Amino acid sequence: MPAPSPSRSLDLDGTPVLIFDDSAAACLAAAEQIAELVRSAVARRGKAVLGLATGGTPVPVYKGLVEEHQGGRLSFAEVSTYNLDEYYPMSPLDPQSYRTYMDRHLFSLVDLAPNRAHVPDGTVPESDLEAYGASYDRWIEAEGGLDLQLLGLGRNGHIGFNEPADLDLDTALKLPTRPVSLHPTTIADAAGDFGGEAHVPRRALTMGTASILSARRILVLAFGAKKAEAVSRSLTGPMTAQVPGSLLRSAGSRVTWMLDPAAAAQLPG
Repeated sequence: MPAPSPSRSLDLDGTPVLIFDDSAAACLAAAEQIAELVRSAVARRGKAVLGLATGGTPVPVYKGLVEEHQGGRLSFAEVSTYNLDEYYPMSPLDPQSYRTYMDRHLFSLVDLAPNRAHVPDGTVPESDLEAYGASYDRWIEAEGGLDLQLLGLGRNGHIGFNEPADLDLDTALKLPTRPVSLHPTTIADAAGDFGGEAHVPRRALTMGTASILSARRILVLAFGAKKAEAVSRSLTGPMTAQVPGSLLRSAGSRVTWMLDPAAAAQLPG
């Protein structure tokens, strides 16, 4: 799979920003970076640990990874994956669950062992949610942390389902995996998938910022004019819990943003 080159690149306070001709080119480049990381991590330490995202944005990335696997160039036999989030409550068999999404777009199409494919469990009893979140973080830590975290960016700047919040910066950077209430913008944006806002779950389980920001590499994908303001606020505004994407700046050059021209329209240069 030839990796497209960006048409333009920026360095914003040490954070690399790659702007591609279109989202398809950015997703192909992201898939190649992930495939190369898997190959190098497995060669170096015998395994690779990936943090994965859902939604419309990464679908072409997973398609590229599946094509690499089917072409005999990429194995997931020594890979573990940890998804960012899941609606709550939500059965893994529900057509709208993120477990179903991952099975459809990646898990069932590659040689990833089922017991290594982790998605937050939307059936955990309410009373056990805090303990379950702590366990999820421990599982990631026991793997030696995430080699790479793939992220999208919400229209309100959320990463995973870490939504805009009134928190001090230190707290916002250390959030654990936990249950959250979804922001009205997030609910509105999910309405099409659920047949209207009234049917969208109001809560979710999300990987916290602590695990996300500890990843050795982070790829952020954002496309389209609707994401331009969130991209700009994340990269050039103050670092604040009100714009969760801005917290990625604490990870410096470990983060790479991969954008199309529309999403990059409000950036300098």
